[in-house]
Amino acid sequence: MSDMRTPLAKVRGLGSAKDGTTHFWRQRVTAVANVFLISFFVILVIALQGADYASFTEALQNPVISILLLLVILVGCLHMKLGMQVIIEDYIHSEGLKLLLLMGNIFFVSIIALSSVVAVLKISFGG
Repeated sequence: MSDMRTPLAKVRGLGSAKDGTTHFWRQRVTAVANVFLISFFVILVIALQGADYASFTEALQNPVISILLLLVILVGCLHMKLGMQVIIEDYIHSEGLKLLLLMGNIFFVSIIALSSVVAVLKISFGG
């Protein structure tokens, strides 16, 4: 069987989806970032264990902590979206259901990310 791709597409490694390895690399980069970010999050949770609300809000008003927590949320949600997208694309064979689930995945992750970011910003700005 002959390859119908153009020489440029062969060099770029683009398949029929025109996506190449972009999705693969985004998933790997977010996974590596999550190693450090989730480690920070676990340390933060351990450090704030047993703290009252005032201590918690004081900690989140530190710009470094709030920025790192926002990164935990955003990178974690992006990684979650990419992972679920792969599962849906690989295991759902009905095109209509696949489209519906892919859109639901985007909406779900967007709602979780936006709600979490608003909560952290509200606490970090003293709201």
